[in-house]
Parts: sequence; structure tokens; C-alpha cells
Amino acid sequence: MKKLFFTILLTGMTFLGATAQIQQGNVMIGTNISNLNFGLDDPNAFTFNLNPKAAWFIQDGLAIGGDINFGLSTAKDAGSDITYGIGLLGRYYGMRGADLVVNNSRFFGEATVGISGYNPSTGGSTNGLGFSFGPGFSYFVTSTIGLEALLKYNGTVGFGSSPYAHQLVLGVGFQIYLPGRSTARKVESDVR
Repeated sequence: MKKLFFTILLTGMTFLGATAQIQQGNVMIGTNISNLNFGLDDPNAFTFNLNPKAAWFIQDGLAIGGDINFGLSTAKDAGSDITYGIGLLGRYYGMRGADLVVNNSRFFGEATVGISGYNPSTGGSTNGLGFSFGPGFSYFVTSTIGLEALLKYNGTVGFGSSPYAHQLVLGVGFQIYLPGRSTARKVESDVR
């Protein structure tokens, strides 16, 4: 009975905002979507970039983890362009100054490094070391869900017919913040 009560209390507190999103020990899981384009002039054209990520908060406001990047651009007569990547992720949430603009919000910076590639159908591929960095803004709809906008510079240095590829990307997405063991233990001790 005690475990059932604890589980219900923890779930309720998570959804009602009793725990901090970016506390040490918590986990962040989510995705960003960028470059989404449904070709209205050409119904056979489609472009999108999907960037799922997961990170663990090693201290309040600082998370490390990993991310995957996959992008596809198709056009009927032009073929398909593919971007891909996998790497390490670091994210730092700044001071609470964003709350002065919009309640329940935070500014953050994000950087990644790993292996990535850009392979256009017209040739000129670049595969090698990928990196990205940029600022973001997160609005917390609840204590466990954040909607965000992220402006990132993506670069790839390496091999192929082109030694360097880069782009500036504006993405939107969401992150789910799950309480870690330390947060769960803290709630459990408060219940007792």
C-alpha cells in the first residue's frame, strides 16, 4: 500500500510541477524538427530533419548525453539529399532571466560533436567530424514537458569531394524531463 501511495504521489507531483525540470539526476528525452518543407509548388518535393536526443543532468542546469541526426530532402527530378549524424551532446541552462520575458521558460545553449555526413544526390559529399552549437529557448508547458526553439550552426569537416559542409538551422521541438533516482528519493523522504 505504501508503494502504491508513493507511486501515485510521485506521478502527481511530476505532472503538477512539484519537481524541477533541470535538477541533478533528472533525464531529458525528446526531439527537434527542422527544415520541414512540404513542396506546395511541387507536390513531389519534401524536406525534413529529425534530431532525437537524450541527456542526463550531471548537475543542476548542465546535461550531457547523445543525439542522432537524420535529414532527408527529396524532389521528383533532383533525387534525394541525405544528412546523418550521431554524437555527444552538452546542454547548459542559463539563469532564470527568461522568466522575466515569459513565465516557466529558460534560455539554454547546446553543443554537439560526433560523426556526421552530407550526401547530396548531385555529388559533393562530406563525411567526417560533425559539430554544432547554438542558443535555444524552452517554455515548460508542465514541469515535465518543454517546448523549445533552437538556432544551431551545424558543420561537418572531413572526407569526400567537399572537405567542409555547414548550415544554420532553426528547429522546434519538445523535451520530456523525467525525475532521476535522486529526485525520487527526495520525494520519498518527504512522504515519510
